[in-house]
Amino acid sequence: MDIPADMKQQEARMKLLKKLIAPVSKDGFQHLRMDDIAKLMDVSRATMYKHFSSKEDVMDGIVRMIGDYIERLETRNDSEDETVFGGWFQQLFEQSVSLVEYITEVFMEDLQAAYPDLYSMLKGVLHKRDQQSLRFYQLGKEKGIFNPINETFILLQDELLLREIMSVKYLLYHHTTIRDVLHDYYQFKKMQLFKADKRSLVDDAQIEPVIDRLVEKFNRVFV
Repeated sequence: MDIPADMKQQEARMKLLKKLIAPVSKDGFQHLRMDDIAKLMDVSRATMYKHFSSKEDVMDGIVRMIGDYIERLETRNDSEDETVFGGWFQQLFEQSVSLVEYITEVFMEDLQAAYPDLYSMLKGVLHKRDQQSLRFYQLGKEKGIFNPINETFILLQDELLLREIMSVKYLLYHHTTIRDVLHDYYQFKKMQLFKADKRSLVDDAQIEPVIDRLVEKFNRVFV
């Protein structure tokens, strides 16, 4: 069956945006001209303009791509099956790490300065994610799966501690690797969240390919 033309166009746009997200996360985008963007996408100007009409169109695509990624994670608050909490926890861990990699301070500063509407859109999606995450932690406590800890601290921990330990400065100073840091942080969060008799709900074998993907993304952005 033939793929519709609009779907092909959307897939082509996504491939180009994925090539761009790592450099703009690392260095921002205000300094980039359309010629620079085409080079980072590894296409000609003519090809780029087939998919994007302007720099704002490019940034709109990146913001929407990040937003779509965030909204893919949906937890069901009505589930009575305790085993789903292990999977939800691992998905939330992967997403938290990915957002630290891609939503950097320089990217957000550039977005706020150049395209405040897109900045507000992204902040709104992030706020919605925070509310969903809080509900997940609350639900785990209500069902006796999670320890009775302050869920707002967990969000702050992901935003501040996770961002700090994933910084190149931290890795170099402590002579460690991003893989070791992610393994340690994952175990730290599991021990922190899950009650001792509920930790068997988390299948640690499932996290290895996740960490492989996260390390690969980190290396594309920061190395």
